Amino acid sequence: MVMTTHCPKLDVDARSTVITKMSAADWLSLAAAPTFAIMALLTAVGGAPDMLCSAASPLAGMVPMYVLMTAFHSGPWLKLIARRRSG
Repeated sequence: MVMTTHCPKLDVDARSTVITKMSAADWLSLAAAPTFAIMALLTAVGGAPDMLCSAASPLAGMVPMYVLMTAFHSGPWLKLIARRRSG
């Protein structure tokens, strides 16, 4: 079995501009980072404090976990921004 990386398909129209066709997987990968950011914000504003983990470390709890997940899933957004800026 060969593993390949997922990449959006590029087409060139009559005016020679690049058009990106985004699949469902592309849209799903773009949905992850904002979802985790919203979850971090909602947990920080109105969430119940973590009963067991609150005194352990400032990095313990759900808010830092959601912020880290947002950072880890921001790759597709960075690629999209870079692609838009390059042409």
